[in-house]
Amino acid sequence: MGKRYILFDVDGTLTDPMVGITKSVQYALRRYGIEEPDLEKLTPFIGPPLVDSFMGCYGFSEKQAREAVLVYREYYTVKGILENKELPGVREMLERLKAAGKKLYVATSKPEPFAKRVLEHFRLDSYFALIGGADMEETRVRKGDVIRYVMDKAGIREEEKPETVMIGDRKHDILGAKENGLESIGVLFGYGSREELEQAGADWIAADAGEVVRILGG
Repeated sequence: MGKRYILFDVDGTLTDPMVGITKSVQYALRRYGIEEPDLEKLTPFIGPPLVDSFMGCYGFSEKQAREAVLVYREYYTVKGILENKELPGVREMLERLKAAGKKLYVATSKPEPFAKRVLEHFRLDSYFALIGGADMEETRVRKGDVIRYVMDKAGIREEEKPETVMIGDRKHDILGAKENGLESIGVLFGYGSREELEQAGADWIAADAGEVVRILGG
């Protein structure tokens, strides 16, 4: 496949943030009198913008949801950010793609400073020409907006869109790619199901990191 510019999601695509994100959500919910002892029930918060998840999963108003994100960060910035692990095969995937001459970028709805800190912690940051994410005020948080921001910052031109692909584990990655006229690869080693990715319209679906490399010809 003739793709030169590869955009990656972070959570569920490069690293597994399950413990850190769900404990941070648990901490925030407790502030609102909601006890959720089962962290597995909080995995839907991995990937989508947090404001949307607090509103959609727990019926918060937008104002409450934005406040809850600030409470979430009280735990996340101190402990949750590093309660995380590198996904199997990811480092080798990045090495092979970079060796094949691909330019790699990050486009995540995670706030950009957090994304940089996580990737630096795992020593994955050096593979990327640019790490782009949401802003801390959450005015740029939707995946389509983040992808557009990364492409603008990276200087990827309109005529280079056919050479660009977005890789992620949730429907938001696939829909954000479509919004920007890009093809996408959905990965099954994160938190989205095959059904979710197919319904969103992923152009390819990869079961593991090695399959991502095969699809891209790395």
